[in-house]
Amino acid sequence: MKKKFLISIVIILSFLTTKSYTAEFDVKAKTAILQDYLSGEILFEKEPDLQIFPASMTKIMTSIIAFELIKNGQLSLEDKFFVSENAWRLSQAGYSSMFIMVGDQISVDNLLKGIIISSGNDACVALAEGIAGTEEEFAIMMTSKAKEIGMTNTNFANSSGINHPDNLSTVKDILIMSNYLIKNYPEFYKEFKVKEFTWDRTGGDPITQGNRNPLLYKNIGADGIKTGFLAYEKYSLAASILRGERRLISVGSGFTTRNQRSKESLKLLTWGLTNFDTIEIAKKNSKFLELDVWLGRKDKVGIYSDIDIYKTIKKARLKKLETKIIYNGPIEAPIKKGDKLAKLIINYDGNLLSEHDLMALESVKRMNILSRILKSINYLIWGDV
Repeated sequence: MKKKFLISIVIILSFLTTKSYTAEFDVKAKTAILQDYLSGEILFEKEPDLQIFPASMTKIMTSIIAFELIKNGQLSLEDKFFVSENAWRLSQAGYSSMFIMVGDQISVDNLLKGIIISSGNDACVALAEGIAGTEEEFAIMMTSKAKEIGMTNTNFANSSGINHPDNLSTVKDILIMSNYLIKNYPEFYKEFKVKEFTWDRTGGDPITQGNRNPLLYKNIGADGIKTGFLAYEKYSLAASILRGERRLISVGSGFTTRNQRSKESLKLLTWGLTNFDTIEIAKKNSKFLELDVWLGRKDKVGIYSDIDIYKTIKKARLKKLETKIIYNGPIEAPIKKGDKLAKLIINYDGNLLSEHDLMALESVKRMNILSRILKSINYLIWGDV
């Protein structure tokens, strides 16, 4: 009584492949990468696995460690840490600083603002020592977290990113870290777009410092993430831009000047926005379609994907993206919520792009025996399910 059903939904689209479009565009950076956040597609890459000194982009992971502890209830924004001489010395050495004082007790909230907005190296050390006892132990936590989230070419040797030969990463890994930050800590991520922070320091007048991310001061929808500079590595920037529901993330390193960092990062993000679109195929846990049910108390059952499914399209080259739903149907009751009922197949130009399980959105009980008999007789006579 079951038959193999195939439902095709044809959408006029194009699909992105990195190799096809990277050659058409370039940025003046030693290494760079651009990602569509929702689809995960890489729109552009230039030497993405080249090893770099991540400089202050390291502070993204420093923040992530604190966010995770707060989320797990092991740390509070109101907790206070003492400032060691080791942390204080960084505020006196010409590096970007929050300008903390030895012996001060500073809240985690203020230290995080000092790191995220003011890029304070002193605040990084104070936070690291407060959490792990020493900065060295904190760096081990950072590297462990990096490996956990898929940063396979990264080693953190300190919490700030200042000169250390073993503090190493790639723009691809910085992208993974930035994506993880935005996805897992959206409430905390809001701090990365704040343009200035006033630190009401002990023993002196309040100090107000602006966010060092130049894109925040342009009317383009930028909302993060982190700049970096080292004399050897030159200028770097992990950036994110949000337009409506679309988000692009870029990471570049080896810009020769501060102005070039701003100009080329903006150029990269703008290129992504103007040349590509993000298309929603399926929304996580939302009804995607209804399928016929056999011998059930309901005639239809909704199906859903347990993940968001997006595809990135190139505006200038429209081709066919075909989605197919394959299932054996009608689906015989009983059906339990979450049962795998169908597969969503996504093809482009006859080639398989991806396939995804579609599950039952609700449970459907079986008819009672009399109703089943009548239904079966009706099918034998009329062929109606």
